[in-house]
Amino acid sequence: MTISIITATFNSGKTLRTNLESVLSQTFGDFEHIIVDGASRDDTMEIVKAYEPLYRGRLRYVSEPDKGIYDAMNKGIAMATGDVIGVLNSDDCFASDKILEAVANGMTKVDAVFGDLDYVSQNDLSRVVRRWKGSPFVQGYFFKGWHPAHPTFYARRECFEKYGNFDLTLNVSADFELMFRFMERYKIRTRYIPETFVKMRMGGESNRSLSKIIEGNRNILKAFRKNGYDAPRFYVVRRLAPKVVSMVRTSLKRRKS
Repeated sequence: MTISIITATFNSGKTLRTNLESVLSQTFGDFEHIIVDGASRDDTMEIVKAYEPLYRGRLRYVSEPDKGIYDAMNKGIAMATGDVIGVLNSDDCFASDKILEAVANGMTKVDAVFGDLDYVSQNDLSRVVRRWKGSPFVQGYFFKGWHPAHPTFYARRECFEKYGNFDLTLNVSADFELMFRFMERYKIRTRYIPETFVKMRMGGESNRSLSKIIEGNRNILKAFRKNGYDAPRFYVVRRLAPKVVSMVRTSLKRRKS
């Protein structure tokens, strides 16, 4: 089994080395790392090319203008040759050296796997700001405010071929819509792995500001409609409440330690 890891970059020089090193550290070696760069103006591509020899043929990249992060991800999916496809954002890194091993082992008899995620400080990856704890998927969970952490989501390439890629009209919520489409609408088989897959720096595309959070939730309501479902009443409250509780709990634990 080959796993394709897609990383979209744009002026990502400050964080990219950590991303690349976390991929190279994986104990599971049957992977390809695809860098899709949006014509960066900093040293992003110089870093990619400097690391290329360490990959021993497992790194591929392209650098050209694009229409944003989901357009870049779609380009990466088109380039992917692996049996399984996942995304590791340029600001993020794997939480340990055994993540791809866990993904490969977990894919037995299922179409996708997902795990847990730690939101961490921009400047201190050991400082956890909030933990995203997942759970096994049950049909209907998306309507109750539940969904997997997208950076932990790995699906078979056949799922993208059958059910489509990221919808560029949904901007910051295209990842939610894709997982909703795969899991709720087309009912793919999934497995939750109770392990932290990714350390994600705070300040990403969907959580960098209040306006982005509002825009994201509006687009999520559109995602329901695009797939032929009515948005549940009080959905936004149901979705945001667990995140607020998680942030408070993490903050209290940090103060006690």
